Parts: sequence; C-alpha cells; structure tokens
Amino acid sequence: MVALFCLFLALFASPFKSKSRLEAENAALRHQLVILRRKVRGRVRLTNSDRLFFIQLYRWFPSVLKAITIVGPETLVRWHRAGFRRYWRWKSRSFGGRPQIDADLRALIRVLRRCGPPSPGWRTFLRNHAPDIAAMDLFVAPTIGFDLLYVLVIIRLERRNLVWINVTPHPTAEWIARQVTEAFPWAEAPRYLIRDRDRVYGAAVIHRLRAMGIRDKPIAPGSPWQNGFAERLIGSIRRECVDHIVVLGEAHLRRILTKYAAYYNELRTHRSLGKDAPIHRAIQHVGRIASVSVLGGLHHHYCRI
Repeated sequence: MVALFCLFLALFASPFKSKSRLEAENAALRHQLVILRRKVRGRVRLTNSDRLFFIQLYRWFPSVLKAITIVGPETLVRWHRAGFRRYWRWKSRSFGGRPQIDADLRALIRVLRRCGPPSPGWRTFLRNHAPDIAAMDLFVAPTIGFDLLYVLVIIRLERRNLVWINVTPHPTAEWIARQVTEAFPWAEAPRYLIRDRDRVYGAAVIHRLRAMGIRDKPIAPGSPWQNGFAERLIGSIRRECVDHIVVLGEAHLRRILTKYAAYYNELRTHRSLGKDAPIHRAIQHVGRIASVSVLGGLHHHYCRI
C-alpha cells in the first residue's frame, strides 16, 4: 500500500519536473538496468566507467540520488568527494624545479625594489664602527704528550691588533673574565665584544663585560663567519706558528705565542692596512736591506740598517 502511494506521488509530481531533470533520472534508471543485466552472480560489480557516469550525472542533477537504487546515496557522494580530491591532487602535482612566480608578484617585487642611491657597503660599515668593536675566541693546540691546551685570543677590529693571547689547560668563565680585565684598560675598553656561543663564556664573563661597559654580542648558532676577524686570526696563528712546532707544555706554548704576537703586531704586514702592521711603523728609505730571523727562523723581517 505504501509503495503504491509513493508511485502515485511520483506520477503526480512528474509533470512539474523539468524535461532535463526527467531525462537525467531516466538515464540513471536505464544505466542501472544495464548494470543489472551485466550481473552474472553475487553482488553487483561496478566499473570505473559506471562510477564516473553516476558522479557526472550527480554533478549536473543532484536529484538523481532518488532514482539510484543499486548503490546508496552516501556511496555516490563519497565517490564524488574522492574524485574531487584526486582531481585537485593531479592539478597541484609538482613538475620539479623551483616554482614559478606569477607575473603580478614579479611586478610587485620590481615596484618594492629600492631605486634610490645604494646603501653603504659592509666595508664602509666596518670602517665606521671598527674602532669600537673587539672579538675573542678560543682554539686548541696539542702537546707532545697528546694533551690539549686552550688558547684565548682577543683582537681589536680597527687595526687588527692582537691585544691579548694566553694559554690554559682548563678554561673557565672566571679565567676568561680575568683575561678580559687584563686585556683592556678600563678607560680604553671597546664598546662591543663579539664572541661565539661556547658555554665556557659563563655568567662571570658576562658580568665582567657589563661592569666594564662592554656590550656582549654573541654570534648566531653555527655561524662562525660572523666572528670572521677572530677566525682569520686563529687561522694565521695555526698556519704561521703552531702547525710548525712541537708544543712541549703550557709555558713553552705561552712563550712562543707571546713572540708571535709581537711579530704579528709590529712586523707582519696586512693587505687590509695598506701593507702596514697593526702597530704603525715608519717607511724606511735609506740603508742596506738586512734579514732578521723571527721565531728561530720560522719567519724573517726585512729592514734597512
């Protein structure tokens, strides 16, 4: 009785439906008959073409859900959503390489690019601020007994002065704080001190720098290039001194490095200083050129006598 009543309602409502809607429902019914005739035994088997047909018909006429009986309406909706996801996954696939930049974004970048005079370069910045900047760093040197000695170097950036160098087998924050105090007179302390993020620079070092009016400037993690002056100085010490000697002990290394510091500050020329030494020396015009050995002949100083 209920089925007969539903049939009468469908027949009564059919004249009010649009022609295209009726044709869509008829197509859905006919295709279901084709699928059922194709059935051999067991459950109904639908191919990808069948699913695509029902999905496309559902996209155009959502009302066909009422005419489909071999699958549930929620199944058809699930097929439609899965197809939507696959389509946009295919649409957004990567073609490799760097992603293209839209023309509008490129135009905006050109507008935002500065067209005025160029800003001061890095060399100009350092020239203006170098008198107030110093840098320090630690490196290790092995001894003849395979022990490690730690060397602390402190350099002023203005003239590349090696203002302090000292050796210890056990560096601590208190020891480094004392070295900073001895390296800089209180009236001549730099304004900034660059260092790395080694944990040996503890609270004692930071408190001593603040007491002397020095602003502590640790570099970014894993960025030794930000402390390039100290790193280059350490490289020079290794290549020109430590790599060519056998260190017998702490006192021996301290004595050798003290002599090298004097050679570095007073005699060794620097291209960035116009081939002058950190401690300025006058140009000699008269006299016979002679060679003076430094560090037991490891280096030579040529001067006029």
